Amino acid sequence: MMITKHLLHLLMCLLLLVVPTSTTTVNPTARPINIKNRSGHKVELYWIHPQTKVGQLQSDPNIINGADFPINSYVGHHFELRGLKKDGKCGHGMRGKGCHKAYFTVNDNSDQELIISKGMVVKHSDNISRSKEEANIIIHSCKEDTQRRLESNEISNEHSIDVLGDCVAESVAAEMKKNTEDQAGQSIIRERMGELFESYTCKDYDLPITASIDSKQWSYKHHDHEISVFLERPASRIHFIENFISPEQCIAMENEATTKLHAATVADGSGGSILSPSRKAKQAGIRIPWHLENKENPLATISRKVYDYVNWALDMDIDEHGQEDLMSIQYVGRGHNETEPDRYMPHCDGDCTGSDFRPGNRMATIVMYCTVPEIGGATNFRNSGVHIKPKPFSAVFFSYVDPDSMKMDNKFTEHSGCPVIKGEKKIVTQWVRLGVDKDSPWDSFNTSEYIINN
Repeated sequence: MMITKHLLHLLMCLLLLVVPTSTTTVNPTARPINIKNRSGHKVELYWIHPQTKVGQLQSDPNIINGADFPINSYVGHHFELRGLKKDGKCGHGMRGKGCHKAYFTVNDNSDQELIISKGMVVKHSDNISRSKEEANIIIHSCKEDTQRRLESNEISNEHSIDVLGDCVAESVAAEMKKNTEDQAGQSIIRERMGELFESYTCKDYDLPITASIDSKQWSYKHHDHEISVFLERPASRIHFIENFISPEQCIAMENEATTKLHAATVADGSGGSILSPSRKAKQAGIRIPWHLENKENPLATISRKVYDYVNWALDMDIDEHGQEDLMSIQYVGRGHNETEPDRYMPHCDGDCTGSDFRPGNRMATIVMYCTVPEIGGATNFRNSGVHIKPKPFSAVFFSYVDPDSMKMDNKFTEHSGCPVIKGEKKIVTQWVRLGVDKDSPWDSFNTSEYIINN
């Protein structure tokens, strides 16, 4: 009896998606809308006056990339969106000449969400439409089945409503159960396989790099780089880049880090950092002298290349302002008998729970290999079955956000640094954030998105 009541409740919820309900707002045309900026640029929002046709600025300050902007409006109101350039300007003239523009009109839906994607393309979120479509399919199928049973005298007219209700409720419950089991089952299987993969690959020191699924070519300043693609999902990408960093840049980074090296830490969950047995290495953060970039400073040169690659791979407008320092990380091998070798246990550089991206957090990483050990020190993406055996001066890039939906990775880019057994491993790492700038640098945000999985 309890199950039947629960299913009937689901039926009522489903019918509410299909049957329009009366509004309780004072003005029947009032509509709250939410704008999601996923364009890669800052955006200005203008309301177009219906008589004068002149835009009136509604977003002050403007909408940063990755942010949501709620606003109350009315059915039929017209708006203009302007994508700003890096300098926060829109080109020439006061009317927005030179901007990438997009337009939308508030429709009659009660809950409206608009997503601004790359290229200033604006679309209404179709979650409600999709739900209505699925509901209509279920109801139509159940109506046909009920009609067939009526015509064949299997049921009477007085029982037809009950039969129809039972059919819809059971269909909804079955669909919900199927979706839940599929998602949970796939996640459990992937993580269990990942644990086995981690244990095996870190102990096989002769294991070569995983075979790539695709290859690309990236041209940078008249030099071609071969890109091996290991994973290419909307929210989870893993690339390997040959000859990304030069020996001279590695030396400059190592020299800069020499007097600043200290025991590596992890985030403590409240914005600070602590020592942890999950991470054993030395590290030093290096601030980039961007004012020397035109003088071919090696640190500024490699940093510029990092951001150019991220923007090439993700087609996003990310620059260096407000980002974390470039990080020098060094591991030392002390032989097979070392009980606590230098290593980094499986972890995520950002949020890896499949949730919505929060502005200011990390969304991509590039690890550059300067010195590789004789034994050990591979990089493992255990839930994706990817094993990176580093090469001198190569780099691994991985991103953990979908640039279109701004949903985060769901553990596909969880990774580890295998124990270093013999020799040294010296890497240069850049964690890339979205939503930071000169006025809102990375350390003004909470850093508790850093997840360690022991």
